[in-house]
Amino acid sequence: MLEGLYVITDDILTPKDSILASIKNALDGGARIVQLRDKISTDEQIESLVLDIQNICRSYKADFILNDRVKLAIKLQCDGLHVGKSDYDNIEFIRKNFKGILGVSCYDSIAQAKKMQNMKVDYVAFGSMFNSPTKPNSKTIPLKILTQAKEELSIPICAIGGINNKNIDTVMLHNPDMIAIISDIWKSDNIKNRATFYENYFKKDYK
Repeated sequence: MLEGLYVITDDILTPKDSILASIKNALDGGARIVQLRDKISTDEQIESLVLDIQNICRSYKADFILNDRVKLAIKLQCDGLHVGKSDYDNIEFIRKNFKGILGVSCYDSIAQAKKMQNMKVDYVAFGSMFNSPTKPNSKTIPLKILTQAKEELSIPICAIGGINNKNIDTVMLHNPDMIAIISDIWKSDNIKNRATFYENYFKKDYK
């Protein structure tokens, strides 16, 4: 089930020499989904890293998602793939050739999310919810879009963008299935504890 804390790596905040340790810390804290988001390496340069992270995630019974690299995800039969608007026209091909979890960024568009749901994607992401340190040029969207999406979609939704320990309560009022965190996880002095802090929001006795 796609639910819980969704951590996304970052080229600066999770450098290659420490990325595996950082991911393990997040998983130890309860993260349920890990996305490798690498914007600087070639497919060949990260192929072994992809497999390493996927194996770690499997050992924790967590989901691994590769960002954007459609050909590599298909080649390696990754457990998951996340794409954005540059691949909207390619979704039919991807869904036909990729058997894992498929997620799509829909930004602020419920209509686009419905279209993606009809094309059999597994989840959609909305954001940025707030100003994002890792994507400073991304547009912020109203939180009420999460509530509307929950009402109108049957697939899980993920909230992303600028979410931190100061605004998480506001986000959770809209009941997203997943919250994606980048900066506030990897910049933390204790990644494991910060992951547990977020994951506690998804425990049944908390809701």
